[in-house]
Amino acid sequence: MDNIRVGLGYDLHRLESGRPLVLANVPIPHGKGPVGHSDADVVIHALIDAITGAAGMPDVGELFPNTDPGLKDINSARLMEKVMLHLNATPWHIVNVDIVVIAQQPRLSPHKLLMRSRLSQLLGMPVDRINIKAKTNEHVDAVGQELAVACHCVALLARQS
Repeated sequence: MDNIRVGLGYDLHRLESGRPLVLANVPIPHGKGPVGHSDADVVIHALIDAITGAAGMPDVGELFPNTDPGLKDINSARLMEKVMLHLNATPWHIVNVDIVVIAQQPRLSPHKLLMRSRLSQLLGMPVDRINIKAKTNEHVDAVGQELAVACHCVALLARQS
């Protein structure tokens, strides 16, 4: 089928005490936050890769390299807005996204609706087409030991008629 495409995104950042934890452009109260060139929002970074992958566009690292001083500490919502401008110039639109955030702590269930709502605004699509699941890593590996946070995302795009 020529009229649908699927993209897969993934991101992981190590956690450090005293940094803010921002997921899907929503501040989450926690004593640790991700380290990165930007705000290190793993949800938005994985989502950008899923969307750009499906649309045949460059990935987040090519579009927004960590060597660009102008992107230092940038709010990842600004990156998503730029991606959406590029996407809207193509024949593709997002049908739905499915996101898995992997963090041992904090519990993300209380924040999922706000995260979905914020992504709905950034993507310009109904909140019911955005799903977020929160998982732990059962104390296994860097994520399970609260040394990192990760995210997997799938985006379904369809050709606009």
